[in-house]
Amino acid sequence: MGERVLVVGPAFHGYSESLATALRVLDHEVATHPYDLYATVGDKLRNKVRYELPERLGRPEGDCRRRQDLTGRAIAALRAARPDVVVVIRGDLLGADFWQAAEELKARTVLWLYDELRRMQHAPATLRRVDTLITYSPLDAESLRASGVETHCIANAFDDTYEIRPEPVESFLFVGARYPNRQRAVERLVAADVPVLAVGRDWSHHLFDRLRTWQLARPDVPARRDVSRGEAYNLMAGALGSLNIHTDQDGFTMRTFETGGAGGLQLIDRPDVSEFYDPGTEVAVFTSEEEMVELARRAVADRSWARKIGEAARRRTLAEHTFVHRARELEQAWG
Repeated sequence: MGERVLVVGPAFHGYSESLATALRVLDHEVATHPYDLYATVGDKLRNKVRYELPERLGRPEGDCRRRQDLTGRAIAALRAARPDVVVVIRGDLLGADFWQAAEELKARTVLWLYDELRRMQHAPATLRRVDTLITYSPLDAESLRASGVETHCIANAFDDTYEIRPEPVESFLFVGARYPNRQRAVERLVAADVPVLAVGRDWSHHLFDRLRTWQLARPDVPARRDVSRGEAYNLMAGALGSLNIHTDQDGFTMRTFETGGAGGLQLIDRPDVSEFYDPGTEVAVFTSEEEMVELARRAVADRSWARKIGEAARRRTLAEHTFVHRARELEQAWG
């Protein structure tokens, strides 16, 4: 018989629910709390005015208000669920009162970090007080262990409960945030006459997206507005291929497993992806913009090559890299 589990995580693309679904497959009774969900137009407007605007003006009260509000909501969800185990994904916006409330309820606490610590705001005391600490970053795991914090390393995953319905796209696809190195790579493909489609609010030319991202300028790149995770999977399955461009990450993004899970060709800038996929047969690895362009051109010219790599990646993903696989690792970690 499983345990009562509460998954507390960001609303971002519903990954908390993906983990919850996987834990249910393993016979746990699971509830979820997306701690930063702004579901209504009013909620979104309040987020902009109460939290984001003060931050843009250099005033600290916006961040303080957000933390207080989100912590209070998460504590209410915790007390309502009364779980045996609370799994917090990322969670750096939750204050110490949340962890105190979990301890008072005698719930075992699990913190799963799918980003590097340097991009989060966790207090060192929080990392030491949780019962089970998990990270997707091998370098963070090594550093934490060296400082005496027991840490488990678990990778990201693909949610195989989605039905893949390929949406034909005669372009190379990039789905995600627009960072400088990603913009350079996308523009390099455009300059090489490789058809490209960039997807997301940071790329979209729509006025609403320019306003909500506080950025009016946009690169001259074919773009589409935000899509749901299921729609992104369908695009990756039907595109000529997908770019996976990291910044200074040492862990592998969700996109690494999602592109493979969708059965798409993945062009990735990390040779160490060999830990999860076989370069050349399950992914295509590049280490320079010239290699990236060469591989993209090959995919355009040789569709059967691209299709074989995508099919092999999907087989490997379903065999080893789904959320159920990760949920089993999570069970072992919380012990």
